[in-house]
Amino acid sequence: MVPTIPPADVEELGRQIAGPVLTPQDDGYERETAAYNLATPIRPDVVVGAVDADAVAAAVAWAAARRVPVGVQATGHGADGPMQGGLLISTARLQECTVDPEARTARVGAGVRWRSVLEASVPHGLVGLNGSTTDVGVVGYTLGGGLPVLGRTFGFAADHVRSADVVTPDGRRRTVDATHEPELLGLLRGGKGNLGVVTATEFELLPLDGLYGGGIFYPGDDARQVLTAWSRWTAGLPETVSTSIALLRLPAMDIVPEPLRDRFVLHLRYACTAGDEEGERLVAPMRALSDPVMDTVGPMSYRDVDAIHLDPPEPIPYRETGRLLDDLDDDAVDALLGQAGPGTDCPVTLIEIRLLGGALARTPEGVADLVAGRDGRYVIGLVGLVVPPGGERVPAAIESILTALAGHVSERTLVNFQGSVDGDGDSSRSWTEEGHARLLAAKNTYDPDNLLRFQHAVRA
Repeated sequence: MVPTIPPADVEELGRQIAGPVLTPQDDGYERETAAYNLATPIRPDVVVGAVDADAVAAAVAWAAARRVPVGVQATGHGADGPMQGGLLISTARLQECTVDPEARTARVGAGVRWRSVLEASVPHGLVGLNGSTTDVGVVGYTLGGGLPVLGRTFGFAADHVRSADVVTPDGRRRTVDATHEPELLGLLRGGKGNLGVVTATEFELLPLDGLYGGGIFYPGDDARQVLTAWSRWTAGLPETVSTSIALLRLPAMDIVPEPLRDRFVLHLRYACTAGDEEGERLVAPMRALSDPVMDTVGPMSYRDVDAIHLDPPEPIPYRETGRLLDDLDDDAVDALLGQAGPGTDCPVTLIEIRLLGGALARTPEGVADLVAGRDGRYVIGLVGLVVPPGGERVPAAIESILTALAGHVSERTLVNFQGSVDGDGDSSRSWTEEGHARLLAAKNTYDPDNLLRFQHAVRA
């Protein structure tokens, strides 16, 4: 347990920066510390609502002088592990969002969500590489590599970062790019928040005229047929197609489309950048399969990209984790369905398998980054709501599924897929052995006191 910070030190912090400085006794503390995952307790001794990069730098310098550990949060989607004690820096107020359509770039502050980027860029025929929901913050997602909806076409989000403004644990503000401290830029691209607090990034936008995508929902009783067909179908897909398949046990809630409430279904997620005619042709084999419960695949504006995955829009309590998946052959399908298929009492809400490869497998030219998973074939993510009835069984059920898939899943994962089930605090599986060694060496250089020790932290 980290000792409580003396009130005089908290008062000193309040005099140094603009923005709220709150302790658990203050009004607004709960709102300032709230995470998207309601099952993850975030209970710092003090939270700072930074209004600009200077406030972030002052807060970090204050913490460094007292060796107070620091956590960082913007939207709260990255809060996979608890935070007890220390200083939490909220970057939610850093809302700079500028799009340059001629240069095809965007510059965003650390509190900006992907939705704001798309609202500014899509009218120019440009998109950023968001993940399954545009409610997620740009910076935290990208620092973890960022697995986009269009990843097989354009690569990881981190591949397109040109520069970053970062406050290192000594309280120093730096701007890093391919010319200025390129090694640090590379370590930030995929290294999550281990080496500093990123206050803004600039990244490339990609031209996109239109999108053919959406979802197809199949009855859960057809799970074996659908999974087997999806595995074989994906083997021949071009890079213009990004897709995943999910086993869903959906509650009877208003946020769930009526035909899917209180049902076990399979959800094909599909996004094609090759045009409407080609997009329709490529998905036809899966569209003709089984007797779908619901089919929303068709031409769409990229502004509506959230309709592909249909992630919950409101904070929920859950446990999750993920692994790289080597194959989805018949044995893997049998193992998965034995734990979570029709007729089982599996409490895990979502089991998603995303196809990797394509542009995700290529290392971009320039600075060497820490993005993991380029050699992966799939990534499997497992999420369970920890609510009655059955919520208490979720962690054990997730572990049982991974155990059943032994021989098919790797011990490695993507940074943003590490999740909250693994309780040992070891993030090493989120990087290659070489990448982890690079990050650990940099951690010992930039953060020898292990100031940044919450959320995806390597052990200095």
